[in-house]
Amino acid sequence: MYAVFVCVGVFAFANGYVNIALYKQAYQHNSEAGDTFNASNAVDGRKSNLSVDGGQCAVSYWGKKTATWWVNLYSIHSIHHIAIYFMTNNQPLGPSNLLTKYILGFSVYVSNTTDRLQGTLCYKDDNFTLFTMPAVFTTTCPVHGQYVIYYNERRQGVTNPDDYSKYVFTGLCEVEVYGCPATGYFGSNCSVPCPDVNCQYCHIETGTCQGCKPGYQGHRCELGKAAYVQL
Repeated sequence: MYAVFVCVGVFAFANGYVNIALYKQAYQHNSEAGDTFNASNAVDGRKSNLSVDGGQCAVSYWGKKTATWWVNLYSIHSIHHIAIYFMTNNQPLGPSNLLTKYILGFSVYVSNTTDRLQGTLCYKDDNFTLFTMPAVFTTTCPVHGQYVIYYNERRQGVTNPDDYSKYVFTGLCEVEVYGCPATGYFGSNCSVPCPDVNCQYCHIETGTCQGCKPGYQGHRCELGKAAYVQL
């Protein structure tokens, strides 16, 4: 089960984490032409105008069966939570907002490549409806990765709920990825070194090692490769 938090204005998380997606390279499949709809709009820090023509949202072509957007964090980072500001045309989401049905069913992944299937599924929407879909969605995902990927689909032959649209597009006005700017640290302020000296990536909340430095293996990265083979 995934922890999901719907937030308006204030996050229920410690504020020591940094938005490591800000101004990073972004991409979207089937991108609309022109800077008005560019993928980078979703990581430029602007979220005051959530309309399709406001120039602050990443928008892909309409009439497609899949929608993919990702941000490249440039290196593997320890992530705590991800916040998404959806395009709403500056109106509340709900049954009267035609954009709502295009968001339903979305997924969020963290991966070390641009292939979402090689990464970790942080969240898959199978609960929201036209009445409950939030304009700002936040989910915890305490994993490590270089790419945060947004994905949605309407596959032929798959029966979706009646609330869902026939097609999908991105419509992302801001994607914020909060975590530690440097590897090897954890804690709410990213100031505590990983307890195991040879650990390269540790759980951002508990410090439990999740990945060893090159040349080391074992539960606490206490074994060099040669020693590991001899056991």
